[in-house]
Amino acid sequence: MEETISLKEIFEVLKKRILLILSIIVMATVISGVISFFFLTPIYQSSTQFLVNQEEKAASNSTYNVNDIRLNVEMISTYRDIIKSPIILDEVIDDMNLDLSTDQLAGKFQLSNGQDSQVVTVTVTDPSHENAVIIANTVVKVFQDKVPDIMNVDNVQILSEAEEVMNPSPVKPNPMLNIAIAFVLGAMIGVGLAFLLEYLDNTIKDEQDIEKTLGLPVLGVISQVKPEDVTNPHSTRERNRTNARSDSIGA
Repeated sequence: MEETISLKEIFEVLKKRILLILSIIVMATVISGVISFFFLTPIYQSSTQFLVNQEEKAASNSTYNVNDIRLNVEMISTYRDIIKSPIILDEVIDDMNLDLSTDQLAGKFQLSNGQDSQVVTVTVTDPSHENAVIIANTVVKVFQDKVPDIMNVDNVQILSEAEEVMNPSPVKPNPMLNIAIAFVLGAMIGVGLAFLLEYLDNTIKDEQDIEKTLGLPVLGVISQVKPEDVTNPHSTRERNRTNARSDSIGA
C-alpha cells in the first residue's frame, strides 16, 4: 500500500527537529556574515564614457544622415576589440607601471553601450577605488590617442571621465545579500536533514509505530517501571510489608 504523509506529520517532524533546523540556519548566516565582512576583499567600480562620432563633420556644422550614424554604431564592435588589444593595454600598463598581464588588465573592465547608441561606457573594477578611476581614464585616453593611427579616423571623443568620490561603496561583496542567501540555504538544508533523519529513524517509539509496522492491534501497554524496583525487588517487597504493618498498627 502506498504510504502518504499528512500535514500534521510534517509539522510534527519540523517541531521535533526544530532545534536542529534553527542551529543550521544560525550557523549558516553567521559563517556567511563573518566571511562577507572580514574575509572577502571589497571590489570598487568606476566608469568613464566616450562617444564614437565624426568630429570633422561636427566642426563644419554638417548634419548626419542615417548611414553615418549606423556606420559609427557598427564601428563600436571593432573598437571593443581594439580597446582590449595588446597595442592599447601594453601602453596602459607601461604608463601606470602595473604588475599585470594584458589578459589580467582586460579582465578588469567591461564595455557597454545601449542599442544603436554611439556612447560607450567603460567600467573598471578593482580592489582599490583610486586604481579603478586611474585605469578607466588611462585606458580611454590611450585608446583615443591610438585610434587615429590604427583606424585612420579621428572619431572618439571623451564625454565624461571617472572621478574619485569620498567614502566609495564597494560593488561587491554584498554582505546582506550573502546573509539572506545563507539563511534560505540553511533553512533548506535544515529541513531536508530533519526529514532525512526522520526517514532513517526506524525505531519503534509508541503504539502507533507498532500498529503501522506490524499491522497488529495493541492489546495492552506496560507502564514505566522505576529503576530501583527492577534492580532490588526484595527491598520493594519488604517496604510494602512494612507499610502494611504500619497501617495495621495505626488502625
